[in-house]
Amino acid sequence: MINIVFIKNYLDQALSNRSESLNKIFWGNTLFDYLMALFVFIVVALILRIFKEVIIVELKRLARRTKTKIDDTLIRVIDSVGWPLYALFSFYLAFLFIRVPAVIERYFPTVIYIFVVYYLIKAIQVLIDYSTERAIAEDAKDGKIDRPGLRFVGKLIKIIIWALGLIIILRSFGYNITALAASLGIGGIAIAFALQNVLADIFASFSIDIDRPFKVGDFISIGEEMGTVKNIGIKSTRLQSLQGEELVISNKELTSSRIHNFGQMEKRRAVFIIGVAYDTPFKKLEKIPRIIKDILKSVKGVEIDRVYFKEFGPYNLGFEIAYFFKSTDFNDFVKVREAINFGIKKAFDKEKISIVNSMPRVLPKK
Repeated sequence: MINIVFIKNYLDQALSNRSESLNKIFWGNTLFDYLMALFVFIVVALILRIFKEVIIVELKRLARRTKTKIDDTLIRVIDSVGWPLYALFSFYLAFLFIRVPAVIERYFPTVIYIFVVYYLIKAIQVLIDYSTERAIAEDAKDGKIDRPGLRFVGKLIKIIIWALGLIIILRSFGYNITALAASLGIGGIAIAFALQNVLADIFASFSIDIDRPFKVGDFISIGEEMGTVKNIGIKSTRLQSLQGEELVISNKELTSSRIHNFGQMEKRRAVFIIGVAYDTPFKKLEKIPRIIKDILKSVKGVEIDRVYFKEFGPYNLGFEIAYFFKSTDFNDFVKVREAINFGIKKAFDKEKISIVNSMPRVLPKK
């Protein structure tokens, strides 16, 4: 550690022949002491300015060349320290060369302490933001980019850190922290009772964020409601319905309901039954599975599951058709289903096969 007294005595001896004007005393210090203090302040402030404006800027430039983000974050932590702390530190070193009033000597270290706590909290905030964004970026690789619960936790940790910082500062001024903490605890319980429904939704958002039953862009169904997920918030989730309106559903309701997530499907499956008339010739009945299979094979993206004569229905002979469509897009699925239906209708008309899917209509007698 630098011995300030030794440096001052050495300078006093080296400048023993200084003019008498420098030995004049003002407010307990000679003019020479003030000049020394000013010199120290300027030198320290200049060094810190070079560090802030030159070295940190150069480190930022070098950090941008690297692929990792940890060096950028560390530089942001260092750069989060502002000029007020630099100025206070320069004043502190300058005051070591002069006698200062008792009030400054007593409270100036506390002021520095407050600013140190303030910039330390800002540095911790940078690290919290880095951790949050890194976690979200990892999920973005898989398309899971919406993490409202994680963002909320980050904000909550920041609030807690600021509260702890305020308590530390108040304690440095001699305040009774125990009574303050007790009052805050009672107030927190009262607020929790008043906002229990809101808190239930918030904790439900944590469940959604951790479990991730769906993400933005997924098409989901909850009970009789369905739509595309547009936003996952802290209190509610917003869906865009098929009719176009926006559905706002509380997160608590979502976590307590059965959710059908169509966005996680790798392919869609369709199953339906075609009924034909009982008087259809047997040879034509045998041809129906092959006709339908040929139609399914001709449609791009369709994978046949099964086509067979299933049942003797009350009014028809039923053939069950099941196939997979290798896409999760609902609009594409509708177009494929339409093409298959048109193909079956056209082929049956060509073979003169009557489709009967319900009770035949009885015409009135003339």
